[in-house]
Amino acid sequence: MSWNPAIEPGCPDAVGVDAIETLIVPRARDLGGFEVRRALPAPNRQMVGPFIFFDQAGPAELLTGQGIDVRPHPHIGLGTVTYLYRGDFHHRDSTGADQIIHPGALNWMVAGRGVTHSERTSAESRRGPNSLFGIQTWLALPESQEDMAPTFEHHGKETLPVIEDRGLSVRLILGNAYGRKAPATMLSEAFYADVTLDAGSRLPMPDDHEDRGIYIVDGSISIAGQEYAASQMMVFRPGDRITVAAGDRGARLMILGGATLSGPRYIWWNFVASSKDRIEAAKAEWRAQNWGKGRFDLPIDDRDEHIPLPD
Repeated sequence: MSWNPAIEPGCPDAVGVDAIETLIVPRARDLGGFEVRRALPAPNRQMVGPFIFFDQAGPAELLTGQGIDVRPHPHIGLGTVTYLYRGDFHHRDSTGADQIIHPGALNWMVAGRGVTHSERTSAESRRGPNSLFGIQTWLALPESQEDMAPTFEHHGKETLPVIEDRGLSVRLILGNAYGRKAPATMLSEAFYADVTLDAGSRLPMPDDHEDRGIYIVDGSISIAGQEYAASQMMVFRPGDRITVAAGDRGARLMILGGATLSGPRYIWWNFVASSKDRIEAAKAEWRAQNWGKGRFDLPIDDRDEHIPLPD
């Protein structure tokens, strides 16, 4: 697919507002001075393509010595995508991965049959005031990959394709879009990108994916003359050609989507699976704490604590 297909500056939108199949206003949770907005799963929409979980973390400003500490916890049946605008995370997991992620880079961890990881503000950042602002998403795995061995990939900012054209910039984080392909290993058809738009700039959505959505991180966009503000997600009707225009302050967006999976997924805590039995088995193993003797172990250099199974 070529960039900006059949789009000329200033041409009218041909799409109607009914092309928005679902409009989601995320739920906000205050975690003690640190706000998280969850767009997926929503009451009327579980997934966009394989994306089953979508959280905006922050923005948060932290004092010297402070940081975020997400203790070791388990996952099954999903891939986690961590992408930051500000701050950093020190990621450790039971595959042996030990990686600090910075803004514009990608951490891509596939849980498969079971993985444990922690995410903490780095020691370097805690030496002074620091901030955190980013997005974390989960992609549900195809049924054929739910029992695969866990994996971890880190891709630096400089390795992610960037497309620039007429007042916009698109950094492709996962999958394929606009004729480009991101380096992370994908297990299903998907796309995920960080988009910045100057005021009035226009973005055509990829039209070669079944499911497509937009999350507005900052600024605003208009679709068929209707304006939408930050912290909203819209999911579009399949098959329509969609173009969005940035408002007078510009916009920053995350665009996402891909092929729908073969069926719905069950979600319980940090577990995603195509069957309840898989989740019950994972619950029993995490509760047993037989580290290294079953599907779960603790990260090599972060073994002193963990998040217990919820009641």
